[in-house]
This record gives sequence, structure tokens and C-alpha cells, in this order.
Amino acid sequence: MVTIMQPAQFARQLQENIASVIIGKEKAVELMLVALLCEGHILLEDVPGIGKTTLAKALARSIDCSFARIQFTPDLLPSDVTGINYFNQKAQEFQFRPGPVFRQILLGDEINRATPRTQASLLEAMGEKQVTIDGETMLLPNPFLVIATQNPIELEGTFPLPEAQLDRFLLQIGVGYPTVEEEEEILLRYEQKDPLAALRSVTDAVTVTALQQQVRTVHINADVRRYILTLVRHTRDHQAVQLGVSPRGTLALYRASQALAALRGRDYVIPSDVKQLCPAVLTHRIHISAQTRLRGRNTAQIVQEIVESTPAPVVS
Repeated sequence: MVTIMQPAQFARQLQENIASVIIGKEKAVELMLVALLCEGHILLEDVPGIGKTTLAKALARSIDCSFARIQFTPDLLPSDVTGINYFNQKAQEFQFRPGPVFRQILLGDEINRATPRTQASLLEAMGEKQVTIDGETMLLPNPFLVIATQNPIELEGTFPLPEAQLDRFLLQIGVGYPTVEEEEEILLRYEQKDPLAALRSVTDAVTVTALQQQVRTVHINADVRRYILTLVRHTRDHQAVQLGVSPRGTLALYRASQALAALRGRDYVIPSDVKQLCPAVLTHRIHISAQTRLRGRNTAQIVQEIVESTPAPVVS
């Protein structure tokens, strides 16, 4: 009889394994595991050089999944992402050459540097776990996780992601600079060798797939469910918000709350799970008005205001 790993044990093993490479980013790693178990996707938005690519590679190696990286540039074509049908002169027939999207973990580096047409080539893959090429639909591997990065500071030569694509990212995560102590530890750890090269896997894709089904059974009672609905409704009614959270965002907050509770060893969701996930799940799904931006306010502040002003239910 095969023993299924519990989500809390899964989280502990992966966090310890990734911590041998990435120092001091426990919250970011936990959120990435939430996205993985929700079958969602991640937008890493932060400045260059703080370990976004290393973090994605460490996750892929830890769960023994195939990995590919795409460097998004203005001249990148959709076929460079999905693959192409080409004529094999030796075989005298057309054959399909799969693109990097057919890997289990796909890193899209600086996704906002690609043209809207190339960005759109990921929409079907992210939403339906399939790609359609020349009228033929092909399924993607399971698990399938897109980790896209973008630099929030450098805007020259970029194409901002449209709301339709932003909405397909389950979470938006900022990695942040390390502390002085953490940065010193990075220097010592990387002094003689790259720890990523020696990183081993601690689980596999079969376990991840089983846990993805298991977290869907985590209980959310009626009061917490209405709390989620109220938070989302307030993003649509807020006077500073021009475009609120979509029903897809509501479902994302619901699923993410289940995954976070499971990773923390519970089979039920509590209001604090929902509150902690709101910044990562809701912020990139809200479009604030121009007047609000002129007043110096941003979407993160609006989300925080909504969370603080919405009473959380008291559950036993």
C-alpha cells in the first residue's frame, strides 16, 4: 500500500530543501507551494538579481519535474513558446517540434518584454492546460506551473500585461531584498560552489498531483466562504477601484485558502488564512482609477484597506 504524503510534511520537506539554496524567503516559498497545490500560476514581480530564477529552478528540482526557461524579448514569436510543425525532409512528412511550454515548470523571464501576441500564446496553456496548433489540441503535462517574472521599475521597451493575462496568475509574489545577515550567509554559501548544482529532489510529480486533489477536500464553512465573497465584493464597490476582482479571482482566493490551510496542517480554513492571502491573490487583479494614482495611492494599499475594514468572522 502506497502512503500518501501529508501536505504539511510536503511543505516542510520542500521548504527545508529549497532553504539550502534560497536564504530567508520562507513566505515566498510557502506562497509558491500554495500555487503549486492549487494548480495555479505565479507572477514574480521584483528587481533583478534577487534570486527569482534560482527560486524557480530550486522548486523544479525539489519536486523532480521537467523545467524550461524562456527569455522573453520583443522578437520572440508564439511558435518559440508553443512549438511548430515542420517538414522533415528525411521522413518526407510534417512533424511537431514541441516548444518549452511542454515542460512541467515553465519560467517566463521578463514576460512583459514580449509583444502582446507572444504573451497571448500562454493564455490557453495557463487557463486550460493545453495548446492548440494548426487546429490540433495537445494536453500539457501534469503538474503544470508557469512562473513569470517582470521588473516593476524598468518600463522602457516593455508591454504591460493586460488584465486578461494578469487574472490568470493565481498569485503575485514579491521576493524582496535580503537582510544584512541573510546576504552575508549568501556570500558564505556561494563562496566555493553553487548549492543549486547539488540540490536533490525530495518528492515527485505523482505526489504533487495526489496532493492537488487532496487540498480540494479542505473544509471551508459558510461564514468563511461569505467572508471571501464579501472581500471580493468590496473590491468592486470601492470608490477608488475602476475594475474589481473577477469571479476567477474569487475562486483563486477560495482555492488558495484551502491549500494554505493544508500546508499548515489543518483540514479546515480559518479567516486568517484568507487575510494573509489577500495581498498576493487580489492586488494584481484590481485596476484603480487615475485619480487614485495621482493621489499617491496604489493597489496594495487599497487591498489592505479593504481587508482591515471588513470584519472577519469568529469561528470555533
